[in-house]
Formats: sequence, structure tokens, C-alpha cells
Amino acid sequence: MIFLILLILFLTSCVSGTFVVNVAQTSYQAEENQNITLEWTFSTRTDTSLGSISTICEMLTETRPHVLFHLDEGIESPESQDPQFSGRVQWDKDVLTEGHLTLHVSRLRTNDSGCYVCAILVRPDGSNSRRCWLNVTAAAELQTQRPTECPQLHWWRDILICIVVAFVITSLLNVFTAVCVFGVPPTRCSVRGGPTGHNSTDSLITKECGTV
Repeated sequence: MIFLILLILFLTSCVSGTFVVNVAQTSYQAEENQNITLEWTFSTRTDTSLGSISTICEMLTETRPHVLFHLDEGIESPESQDPQFSGRVQWDKDVLTEGHLTLHVSRLRTNDSGCYVCAILVRPDGSNSRRCWLNVTAAAELQTQRPTECPQLHWWRDILICIVVAFVITSLLNVFTAVCVFGVPPTRCSVRGGPTGHNSTDSLITKECGTV
């Protein structure tokens, strides 16, 4: 495997401009635990076969490279893959001979952030490489930032509560006033007694209806 890596890199440095490798994006941004697709394109011909294609994709770090994906003459080599990416990388075999190297990386981690380079060798056309950058942000950091996007929602809620409370209080005062003014039926203010006993009836009216 190390010999193949050195061979590809050597051919990459010596290749002419006829064999071209490009990246779909030069940089990617994602959140922790999300999935992402990294894509490279390269020159092919109508008779390009799967067995003529070899590639190695690595994440470059300050300490050492981490193998993301390794294909040797059309055959995947999972034993070459770094344990960091084990079980998290899928590739589209059907479109490889059409010049598309598509890698699906699942359950992203923050330590997946870095520079990714793919060296592609197609016999007898040549070899070349391109790199891209991936930045994975911690989910907790994004969740901390999100509430600050709309702080005005809190004071709008407080204003709405005050309006509702004021409406309820006003309604209760109106009901209380109506009961005090119109709540006693006129029939209770009848004159009791006869031609005599005006003082007693006046007293009764005063008790039941209040002084007018």
C-alpha cells in the first residue's frame, strides 16, 4: 500500500496536463453527526474500465495522513482505511468509470475537520490529485448560538401577557360596575303597607334599595 501511495504521488508530480482531476467544492461546512458527500471528477474515455482506476484519499494532519478511502485497480481495500473512518464511508461504484469519485461520509465528528486530498490514477491516461477542506462544527456550539438569533421574542411575549391581563381586569371591572348599577331588580323596591305606615315602608325601601 505504501508503495502504491508513493507511486501515485510520484506520477502526480510528473503528469502532463492531459489528465485532469477537479473537486466539486473546494470547501465544505457541516455540523457534528450530520452526513456529507465529497466529490472529485476526473478525465475518462468511453472504454475506461473499473480495473484501470486506482485512487487513494487521505485526510492530512500535522502528525500523519489518515486514509479515508483506498481503491486498488477497481477493488476497495478496507484494511487500508484509518480506524477513524471505519464503517462511515460509502462510495458510488456505478459512476466511477464516468469520472466521478463520490464519497459519502456519515456521522461526522469534529476531528474529521481538515484537508482532504485524493490522488487518482487511470491507466494508461495518467494521474493527478486535488484537495478540499472540510470544517465540522460541534452541535452544542450551534445550539448555544441559535437562541440569540431572535431575542426580541421574549419581550414580545411579555407585552402580550400584559395586554391579556389588562383586558381581563378591565372586563371584570365593567361587570362589577354593571352589577352595582343595574343588578337590583325594580320589583324589589315595592311599597309595602297601606295608606298608613309610610315611615315603615320608607324604611323598608331604604333598606332594600338604598338611599336615592
